[in-house]
Amino acid sequence: MRLVKNEPVERMEGPYPRRWWALLVLCLSLLIIVMANTALTVAAPDMTRDLGLSSADLQWVIDGYTVPYAALMLLLGAIGDKYSRRGALVLGLVVFGGGAVAGYLAGSAGAVIAARAVMGVGAALIMPATLSLLAATFPRRERAKAITLWTATAGLAIAVGPVVAGALLRDHGWASTFLINVPIAAVAIVAAFVLVPPSKAGHHDRIDYVGGLLSVIWTGALVYMIIEGPHFGWGAKAVTAAVVAGVGLIAFVLWELRHPRPILDVRRFTERRFAGSNLAVALFFLAVFGAFYYLTQHLQFVLGYDALDTGVRMLPLAGAVFVGSALTGYLTPRVGMKWTVSAGMVGGTAALALLTRVDAGSSYGDFVAPLIILGLAIGLALSPCTDAIMGSFPEAELGVGGAVNDTSLELGGSLGIAILGSLLGTSYSDHLADATRGGRLPADALATAQDSVGAGYAVAQGIGDKARALAEQAAHASSPQQAAQLKAQAQQLAEGAGQMGHAVGSSFADAVAHTSLVGAVILGAGTVLVAVLLPRRDKARAEQPEQEKEPQLSDAG
Repeated sequence: MRLVKNEPVERMEGPYPRRWWALLVLCLSLLIIVMANTALTVAAPDMTRDLGLSSADLQWVIDGYTVPYAALMLLLGAIGDKYSRRGALVLGLVVFGGGAVAGYLAGSAGAVIAARAVMGVGAALIMPATLSLLAATFPRRERAKAITLWTATAGLAIAVGPVVAGALLRDHGWASTFLINVPIAAVAIVAAFVLVPPSKAGHHDRIDYVGGLLSVIWTGALVYMIIEGPHFGWGAKAVTAAVVAGVGLIAFVLWELRHPRPILDVRRFTERRFAGSNLAVALFFLAVFGAFYYLTQHLQFVLGYDALDTGVRMLPLAGAVFVGSALTGYLTPRVGMKWTVSAGMVGGTAALALLTRVDAGSSYGDFVAPLIILGLAIGLALSPCTDAIMGSFPEAELGVGGAVNDTSLELGGSLGIAILGSLLGTSYSDHLADATRGGRLPADALATAQDSVGAGYAVAQGIGDKARALAEQAAHASSPQQAAQLKAQAQQLAEGAGQMGHAVGSSFADAVAHTSLVGAVILGAGTVLVAVLLPRRDKARAEQPEQEKEPQLSDAG
């Protein structure tokens, strides 16, 4: 028995015997690329202190991963289809691991951003490869179950990332959150050769590189615009990116419509099942990533939990994802994807609606129900959508199918952080200005506090530090009069520090409630649109004979 698996699936008699072990490798690969983002949200405060990051630096440390990740997936998915899906997976893991090592060694903002960009390129290779290998390895009758487990892994990674990062940060620096990816990537590389059978398209014409390049341009420009505009203002950079994205998208669509072998047949978006599924994925991750962005901040800054405690308190989300995935595996074959997806989106809307009740007196208990409902909603809605998207592509384009699904996911997540994050910041700033109106806080200190909830608490702490310094001076004053004067000033500052801290916490809580309301409206409106788009039954698919649904794989790759 050979250690390296080189036999293509189509040469085997019956389904690949170790396909569930292969799925474990694919899920492990998925786990680290999702955790790379969620873990960073917990490590960001330590990184900001150590490297002296500005708010712009920190934003690009987070989003330097997103731009190449979203922009390159379609082209790299097509290349994987033609040459080797397993090869794309392994190469992606190597690049991702190399970027993680660079991030661990980085000592400046520029170096960290560059390392994150390299990791994004690796993720763009890995993500579509996991789905295309899954679809190629599993027979049609088992594929929905496998995709359900794949989706549950993504939900698990969202919650587990902060737990792992929090545990590391208790005894190690922020750089350790990069290094943890390296042994996992190494294990996944070895396991891919041993357990994942090779795959590539049986009949694949020359790659449409012009279409691929246009997809890189318009997607990359769109994601850059989404990041730059809401966070840093609609200056020349954001407007230029918007123009490039618009022109690039039009050029991409026109080219693909005229090309005999397009990298992506854009006519698929006229199919209700396909369009509705992509819209559902994008909207769901808009809500999930947006909510995750502000919930982790609320738990850390307002409720005072450290990194590990914050991660542990997000675990109800992960557990609920698995329950929701089990439910959708049972319900979708019986009632159809239209109803399970719609139910999941209604649940997500309800979870955001519950968060509108957050106020200054809210405790962690007020977040448990929304987290559980959101996790159930993810499990219910996403795997049927992913299955529908992958089922819309022929065997020769499974990597492209995976890239389309993952691009919808990433665009939705980027929009969620940009739109809801920007709204959160504006709402917090306005509420804080109202809460401190009439006080004696200097204008520059207020401007600093309005930048973020972390900066607000830092201003309050600085006022408290001044109060303690004056109290110490009073204890060593040369006269009773001076001591009394210093004590009065210290007491006044201490009261101001307490009022400032309360104002920051209540303002951020109000901002969370307001942002959640907007998120609920967006997802609720999207739910109606998706319900209209999705067909009641996919008759053509239901009538298709089972043998025609099986993937026809090609030679090893």
